[in-house]
Amino acid sequence: MALQARRFANALVVDVSGRLDQDNCDAFRADLMVHVEQSAHDGGSVVLDLSGLEYVSSAGLRCFMLAYRQAKAQHGRILVGALQPMVAEIFEISHFNLVFQVFPTVREALAAASSDAAASYDKAAVA
Repeated sequence: MALQARRFANALVVDVSGRLDQDNCDAFRADLMVHVEQSAHDGGSVVLDLSGLEYVSSAGLRCFMLAYRQAKAQHGRILVGALQPMVAEIFEISHFNLVFQVFPTVREALAAASSDAAASYDKAAVA
């Protein structure tokens, strides 16, 4: 699972798609940690765009938790946006919606990260 990332001011939007389970969790975690470290180093936030994530297993949830801890240790933040209904239900059942700031859209997550990130996103959407 290769992650695509887009920068909007001081926030990095990381697109997560497909299924996140035992088969691809290690590669996902390694890729995500690079983005988390880069964003924390730059003093920004990571927004996980989960609009394309169809399913997440307990192994995938563990990857999210490890990334959250890494970001927190480096004084960074991870926000989550645009969850599919099944993934939103998994987040609620596992109480990950209490750990992560979850937003209905990526734009709302970016606005919570910073006004500059939201403005940059809006400008890119118009172009």
